[in-house]
Amino acid sequence: RDFLPRGSGIVTRRPLVLQLVNASTEYGEFLHCKGKKFTDFEEVRLEIEAETDRVTGSNKGISPVPINLRVYSPHVLNLTLVDLPGMTKVPVGDQPPDIEFQIRDMLMQFVTKENCLILAVSPANSDLANSDALKIAKEVDPQGQRTIGVITKLDLMDEGTDARDVLENKLLPLRRGYIGVVNRSQKDIDGKKDIQAALAAERKFFLSHPAYRHMADRMGTPYLQKVLNQQLTNHIRDTLPGLRNKLQSQLLSIEKEVEEYKSFRPDDPARKTKALLQMVQQFAVDFEKRIEGSGDQIDTYELSGGARINRIFHERFPFELVKMEFDEKELRREISYAIKNIHGITGLFTPDMAFETIVKKQVKKIKEPCLKCVDMVISELINTVRQCTKKLSQYPHLREEMERIVTTHIREREGRTKDQVMLLIDIELAYMNTNHEDFIGFANAQQRSSQMSKKKAAGNQVGQVIRKGWLTINNIGIMKGGSKEYWFVLTAENLSWYKDDEEKEKKYMLPVDNLKLRDVEKGFMSSKHIFALFNTEQRNVYKDYRQLELACETQEEVDSWKASFLRAGVYPERVGVKPICFCCSLQASEAEENGSDNFMHSMDPQLERQVETIRNLVDSYMAIVNKTIRDLMPKTIMHLMINNTKDFIHSELLANLYSCGDQNTLMEESAEQAQRRDEMLRMYHALKEALNIIGDINTSTISTPMPPPVDDSWLQVQSVPSGRRSPTSSPTPQRRAPAVPPARPGSRGPAPGPPPAGGSTLGGAPPVPSRPGASPDPFGPPPQVPSRPNRAPPGVP
Repeated sequence: RDFLPRGSGIVTRRPLVLQLVNASTEYGEFLHCKGKKFTDFEEVRLEIEAETDRVTGSNKGISPVPINLRVYSPHVLNLTLVDLPGMTKVPVGDQPPDIEFQIRDMLMQFVTKENCLILAVSPANSDLANSDALKIAKEVDPQGQRTIGVITKLDLMDEGTDARDVLENKLLPLRRGYIGVVNRSQKDIDGKKDIQAALAAERKFFLSHPAYRHMADRMGTPYLQKVLNQQLTNHIRDTLPGLRNKLQSQLLSIEKEVEEYKSFRPDDPARKTKALLQMVQQFAVDFEKRIEGSGDQIDTYELSGGARINRIFHERFPFELVKMEFDEKELRREISYAIKNIHGITGLFTPDMAFETIVKKQVKKIKEPCLKCVDMVISELINTVRQCTKKLSQYPHLREEMERIVTTHIREREGRTKDQVMLLIDIELAYMNTNHEDFIGFANAQQRSSQMSKKKAAGNQVGQVIRKGWLTINNIGIMKGGSKEYWFVLTAENLSWYKDDEEKEKKYMLPVDNLKLRDVEKGFMSSKHIFALFNTEQRNVYKDYRQLELACETQEEVDSWKASFLRAGVYPERVGVKPICFCCSLQASEAEENGSDNFMHSMDPQLERQVETIRNLVDSYMAIVNKTIRDLMPKTIMHLMINNTKDFIHSELLANLYSCGDQNTLMEESAEQAQRRDEMLRMYHALKEALNIIGDINTSTISTPMPPPVDDSWLQVQSVPSGRRSPTSSPTPQRRAPAVPPARPGSRGPAPGPPPAGGSTLGGAPPVPSRPGASPDPFGPPPQVPSRPNRAPPGVP
């Protein structure tokens, strides 16, 4: 087929990416004309010219934007060819002044690819050593493994000259050698000479020419086609081992899953029953593993399941208990009122009544954090159930029903668990065990209080590091450097921060005495979680700041730091807790404080001793209660909720699923799962077929070895010093004296003669090498290039 534009000057002004596809019918398609099939290849040529002009204009402009043409034919191989513009030195028409460099950059985009074969086309009637195509090929393919030389215009050489030594790869050799072709002349194109006739004429030329007839089978366009086909085969065979390994690994990775799909029957009741049993068993195992922490897939990004519940038990719940602890000032006021009211009109003091009244009020406060602990555990359990049912996404109805059944059971257990927790609190309220071994007792309350105060004053856990980690100081203004991250070290006495975790450059040390914690709302543009330290005596905490705002990335980090501050004696601010007093409101209590019966400011020594005694007794007993509650709460929740839920999943979930409705509806596949199954089966068969094709290629094709390296150093010589050129240094094809009658009476085109003596040496070439294997005669004269034979002008007979 003849469909590429031809003409004088630069014709190819955009890269043409030609994809040949073996098919039963013959037609062409352009990427820019999607859906349109060109069966007349004359229209293909016109479309190429029109598309070129659309981008580059009609006055010789160029563009690197390729034209993509796909040709389907039963006479072609699956191959991609790229027709590139020829090198232009002098701009013409609308071409820019740097046309040479633009074309060179365009060529480099294609020829630098390692899977690209380079056809370095050079005319036979020009100096081969100055070939731009060979020069560029040498730059990108220095080993010559991808370069094939193509010599054109062999029929236009001067009479008496030929390119035999070049085609035999003796003169200016390439590793893959040269192939000669004879194309149609412009006269043949104008005369509509078809491709078949041109191929026949090319074959006749090589068979009849005395210099080429011995290698006619290795010349011509059909042989070039055969060479390219063999190189394609070689490339395929070279890549087959890696491709085969990749396909086999993919096949092995999906084989186990595909085995289940091969015998898959959607409506088989036995399959649905088996799948249901497997899903319930897998859900039970996953749930238990997530709670117990022995799962095979450990989450490395966040806490989940049992780890989060453990954090609730040992960090969040103790923190909530501390938040509910009594305030010293409020407690002393309550005790003083209780003592006065117990005195009554008789003035007789019974300390056990005051003690019991205050303790019961404090114990009742524990109900709120206990119920909150149950709610947090329920939330984590439901989240764990949802995580475990993600594997059931292929059965959406089953997943939804399973989540509903288990969640409903958890909600049912919630009421039972909360009742039991309330029962624990009521049991504590029912009887004040003042004979407990840890209770200090009425007799030595004052003495033990004094000892504990001295011990605490001496410094508990002096110097012991409680926690280290990165925190961001959030409330430093932009003018003073803005928020910065520091390495914090918390001890029982101080909070220090350093520039980095090497702890060499200390920035500040803050005593923890009289400090408390409060939560701070996140800013509008901030993603960090913030808490603040402040002084209970209304003093500046850090420099000019009333409070020190510290920020963490997650709420879990904030809770963990708060628990650490509790160990250091820094308690949270009591928010939203009503003061325990016998007044109607805080305003009334403040008003009474300022009145004449102000017990806090006008307390007699006897009352002060009684208040201190009751205060220490309450402190001692509440420590026992808190310790008991902190121990019993996790045990109660584990027994009544978590372990019960595990038992329910193992023993009753399947029965509940069977009783909830139709099994066919329950085990109905999702559309995504059906599509995935079909895709997996298609991929499996495609991989099997690809491996069979690779096996056939290995047995039905052979690869040719890479030719040995040749001395192509002539391509690296850019210039020869002036005065060193001799008549034997011409790089043009060797001119032979016609030993046989001339093959052609004349020539259609001029052929360059030898360079004139004393001419410019720029772009010169090395001397003509002798044939490989022939040693030069040291006594014989150097080989001489024959002079141009005399002939009459064309117009003179």
